[in-house]
Amino acid sequence: MAASPRLGTAVPDFTLLGGVLDGDTFTRRDFTPSEHRGAPLVLAFYPGDDTSVCTKQLCSYSSGLESFTDLGATVWGISPQSVDSHEEFARKYSLRIPLLADADRAVTRSFGIAAPGIGLRRAVFLLAPDGTLHWKHVSVLGATFQSTETLTKHLATLAR
Repeated sequence: MAASPRLGTAVPDFTLLGGVLDGDTFTRRDFTPSEHRGAPLVLAFYPGDDTSVCTKQLCSYSSGLESFTDLGATVWGISPQSVDSHEEFARKYSLRIPLLADADRAVTRSFGIAAPGIGLRRAVFLLAPDGTLHWKHVSVLGATFQSTETLTKHLATLAR
């Protein structure tokens, strides 16, 4: 398994199919971090759609989306489920952030967060506008998640 990226280093680039709910329309497309250079990007890896902690986490990030966008940041949720599962999850909870499908867990492995039995460790990676890793948190158990306030506090240091 690859090691988790170190602070200040470029994160592995990837392209994943995903989708984002805008009103009643769920738009599917490819998402690639390098296409977002020039602005901060939050990669929120979560074990599963429509599970208790994951639902709380993604609902929190979606309802607090303006806190991220006010800092120029975009938030992506990434898990192993299919885009169809993501669409159902997004519609059920009116999630406004893109949800990406890492079905073969290749991206999960490249970030060093694959975990036997659960698929992946809950993790958040904050990418600076130049694509380097600014901050990260990788959960040991994954029963809790990093709050919007914690993430925006770390994002705000990019503006200094």
